[in-house]
Amino acid sequence: MNRREFANWLGVGALASSLPIAIAACQGDTADAPTDAPADSEATVRADGFAVIGTVADLDAAGFLANVRFQGARVIVIRDPATADAVIAFNAVCPHAACTVEWGEGELVCPCHDSFFNLDGTVASGPSAEPLAQFESKIEGDQILVKV
Repeated sequence: MNRREFANWLGVGALASSLPIAIAACQGDTADAPTDAPADSEATVRADGFAVIGTVADLDAAGFLANVRFQGARVIVIRDPATADAVIAFNAVCPHAACTVEWGEGELVCPCHDSFFNLDGTVASGPSAEPLAQFESKIEGDQILVKV
């Protein structure tokens, strides 16, 4: 074997050994999502299509309601900044890489790649190019209801 063949085989070997790393980098980054998040709870859907996500007291105490799932969606609920007696509900799955969006200091944040979303769900900054999907929501008595 001459020097050129050896160098070619060495290059092929280096390329082949880096292939698993390239494949892992191209897969979804859901492993980057925080593991200390509370477990999801499943909301029960009523006959009108709305589900009780939580109470107004819980929302006001925490500033948001999150990690609630129903009908295949993960939901995060915040107070509507335009109307104090209303709420806004978003799909909490980031459109960029399917990580779970969190509430952080007056904005919605994707912790995986630092996408930031305004309180209306539009993209403030980050790699996400799409806004968060919004769900129909309302306050009924002391309960917060969301419809997917």
